[in-house]
Amino acid sequence: MSGIQILAFLGGLVGLGATFCATLSNEWRTTSRASSVITATWVLQGLWNNCAGNAIGALHCRPHHTIFKLEGYIQACRGLMIAAVCLGFFGAVFALVGMKCTKIGGSDQSKARTACFAGVNFILSGLCSLSACSLYAHRITSEFFDPMFVAQKYELGVALFIGWAGSILCVLGGGIFCFSVVDSSTRSSSRTGYAYGGPASTSHVSSHPRGHAQPMSQRPPPKYSSSSRAQHFDKNAYV
Repeated sequence: MSGIQILAFLGGLVGLGATFCATLSNEWRTTSRASSVITATWVLQGLWNNCAGNAIGALHCRPHHTIFKLEGYIQACRGLMIAAVCLGFFGAVFALVGMKCTKIGGSDQSKARTACFAGVNFILSGLCSLSACSLYAHRITSEFFDPMFVAQKYELGVALFIGWAGSILCVLGGGIFCFSVVDSSTRSSSRTGYAYGGPASTSHVSSHPRGHAQPMSQRPPPKYSSSSRAQHFDKNAYV
C-alpha cells in the first residue's frame, strides 16, 4: 500500500509541475503556417503574454495591458489554471501528511482521511486544468474551421498538450490515493469482523431468555405425584 501511495504521489507531483509550466507558457496558440503570408515570422500567444518570433531566433514578448480588454474565455482559463495549481499544491502537502510511509499525521484513521482529501484535491486540480485547456482548444479549432472568420488563424500550441498530460496525471494520482484508502479500510474492517466473530456469537447465545437457554445443571428436578409413584412402583407392574 505504501508503494502504491508513493506512485500516486509522484504522478500527482509531475502533473502539478506540468500544470504549472503550462500556466506560465506562452505557446497556448501559434500562428498557422498555412494561412500566414510571411512564413519566416510567427506569433505565439499565451494566457499572460503575446510573443512574436522569426527564423533568426529573436523573440519579443509583451504582456496583456489590461484584463478588461481580454476575451472572456482567456480570463476563464486563467482562473481555472490558477485554481488547478493551488489545488495541486494543497493536494501534494496533504499527501505528504497522509501517506503511510511518513511519520506525521497522527493515527492511521486520521492519515487515511488526509490521504483521501489529498486525492480529492488532485482530482479537482486535474479537472480544472483539463477544462481550461479544452476550452482554449475549442476556441482555436472553432475559429480555424470557420469560413467566415477572416482574422489571423491559430493552431494548437505546445502548452495545451502539456496541460492535458498534467491533468491526466493529477486525476490518476488522485484516483489511486482514494482507491488505496478505500481498499485499506475494507481490509481492516474485514479483519476486525473475523477477529470478533467468536465473542459476538457467544454474546448472541447468552442473550436469549433464560427459559430457552438454561444449562442442564440449573434445571429443577422433575416433580412426581403420589399417584404416579404408585403407578411406577406397584407390585402389579412387575407381573
